[in-house]
Amino acid sequence: MPEMYFDVRWPDGLTQRCYSPSTIVEDYFTPGAEYELTEFVERSRTALGVAGMGVPPMPFGQWGRVKEKFGFYCTGASDQLARIERAAAAYGDVRGAKVTVESLLGADGSPR
Repeated sequence: MPEMYFDVRWPDGLTQRCYSPSTIVEDYFTPGAEYELTEFVERSRTALGVAGMGVPPMPFGQWGRVKEKFGFYCTGASDQLARIERAAAAYGDVRGAKVTVESLLGADGSPR
């Protein structure tokens, strides 16, 4: 699968490079876009779920892209989601917290 990365900036200015085993994140994030914290987490859950685990909103009978191609779920996607959720929890009490998706990058580091 064509893996990729997405760089995010958290509300306090810290940045994090995130991993996806699939380019599906391009359907959920736009480089330079700012998302409310809860929206960013929900988009991450959906995108990484589709990429690695086959959760909704996939049509009935379909599985995640990694599962579909290789016959198993991608633990990299679920591990990345757990890291995003842990980081987001630190900003849960910050009023108006926003997360910026700074870039989407191919596996080779080239901008998408």
